[in-house]
Amino acid sequence: MSLIGTEVKPFQAKAYKNGEFIDVNEETLKGQWSVICFYPADFSFVCPTELEDLQDQYEDLQKLRVEVFSVSTDTHFVHKGWHDSSDKIGKITYAMIGDPSQTLTRNFEVLNEKEGLADRGTFIIDPDGVIQTVEINADGIGRDASILVDKIKAAQYVRSNPGEVCPAKWKEGSDTLRPSLDLVGKI
Repeated sequence: MSLIGTEVKPFQAKAYKNGEFIDVNEETLKGQWSVICFYPADFSFVCPTELEDLQDQYEDLQKLRVEVFSVSTDTHFVHKGWHDSSDKIGKITYAMIGDPSQTLTRNFEVLNEKEGLADRGTFIIDPDGVIQTVEINADGIGRDASILVDKIKAAQYVRSNPGEVCPAKWKEGSDTLRPSLDLVGKI
């Protein structure tokens, strides 16, 4: 079963953000757009490049009223240690959620049971707490966070304009489509 269109399941977690430990749960995701970015582990190789890239897009995402959360099965204490010891991770200002119980990782169906680690999963969640996009990559394939900005703009546009859809490579201000019988076979 796909997670698209489903509401985020209940969870309780601790996160490290801006020098503090904070509590995060499914209600934290409501009332705004959210991106949850799962990654395998702190103190690893591809992960810091992805998380730094996500930080590089964070200001643009914030302008779209999007909050960002990274998640691994490490603890929030390990996130703080990594933040304090890595130049790349030290730049991060979004919340880094610890999921040592693997509840969140299981809820989003990205737990690699054999390794006990998260797969590289990215989820866009709407203000109602409903999952709108899912992307899961193999462990060795890093993600490009700049793509998230366009995906979120498209998701926000579709939400605000019922009956319209965004075609491939859609950019803000570009033409959209209004599915109808008249369009069948003409695209």
